[in-house]
Amino acid sequence: MFLHNRNLCRLTTNGVNLAARARQFSGQPAKTAVLMLNMGGPQSTDQVHDYLLRIMTDRDMIQLPVQSRLGPWIAQRRTPEVQKKYKEIGGGSPILKWTELQGQLMCEQLDKLSPTTAPHKHYVGFRYVNPLTENTLAQIESDKPERVVLFSQYPQYSCATSGSSFNSIFTHYRSNDLPANIKWSIIDRWGTHPLLIKTFAQRIRDELAKFVPTKRNDVVILFTAHSLPLKAVSRGDPYPSEIGASVHMVMQELGQTNPYSLAWQSKVGPLPWLAPATDDAIKGYVKQGLKNFILVPIAFVNEHIETLHELDIEYCDELAKEVGVEEIRRAAAPNDHPLFIDALSNIVADHLKSQQAVNPKFLMRCPMCTNPRCRESKRWYQQLCSSQ
Repeated sequence: MFLHNRNLCRLTTNGVNLAARARQFSGQPAKTAVLMLNMGGPQSTDQVHDYLLRIMTDRDMIQLPVQSRLGPWIAQRRTPEVQKKYKEIGGGSPILKWTELQGQLMCEQLDKLSPTTAPHKHYVGFRYVNPLTENTLAQIESDKPERVVLFSQYPQYSCATSGSSFNSIFTHYRSNDLPANIKWSIIDRWGTHPLLIKTFAQRIRDELAKFVPTKRNDVVILFTAHSLPLKAVSRGDPYPSEIGASVHMVMQELGQTNPYSLAWQSKVGPLPWLAPATDDAIKGYVKQGLKNFILVPIAFVNEHIETLHELDIEYCDELAKEVGVEEIRRAAAPNDHPLFIDALSNIVADHLKSQQAVNPKFLMRCPMCTNPRCRESKRWYQQLCSSQ
């Protein structure tokens, strides 16, 4: 029996959402802007090529020889295949819809949690697709808030993801004037926040409850996160250890009830990446006689192509049938779970109350970093945040 969660990208409209939307368009200026940073995803198949092109030419994300020529060639070559995948999940990524909803609900709570910094308004800044971060920064400047919080939506930090988004802001202001009279601060990582951990644990409990009692305690909880080239790991990228910390905390929250493991998905190209791959881990465990699984996307806070296609279709459906899985389910991403909205709003509220504009860890480079843009970016952020 092959069971898994599908159609997880539905958005609900509720009173809180409508209230937030009404406040957003009421004309009341925001005192605090919260810029939610993520890589984004194409909303339609005609956006796929430009999305891939931006990824393949971003040296923070991926390093290629003769990247200015090879990157565009790879993007062009992969476009039809990736377009096909987006068609199979409904024609586009729901990541913008989820981020907008999360931001609206978060700001509704923030206005109550932190009235001295209200009203709050969320903004979305994507790295590779509209709304692009640089365009959103221009919108924020025109709205003239007193404070801007740069809030990474990657709970665990990697130079290839969070780092790329923060570097894009540095690049923007290297060629544009920094607006005066705005206080800037940064939330760069939050992978062990108690409410985030409780959200993942509850998502897992929801799926465990669907297994028959005789199987439930033997279900393998297989955490899965986007992989990373070993070259980046050897450079000192903190991502693998931060993913591991999240996994440890979730299993502690669950009381160590089940066997569990961590695997890595979405490898691109021939170079060595973090292993084992998620599909290889499933195959390996089935050979060992373990045939019941819950896949947990521990690094993703909303549904997108890696959950809706790679996990749901390629692994929970196609691979499961191929290798003889008995039952496999996929824990939903945090999405609009009330615990997760509490997590977002509490993280920002606590940050606003603190006297720390930036985490000192964020200002460190990887021990073996040789990237001059990273060095310049860290120095710029240190000056930006020390002047607040």
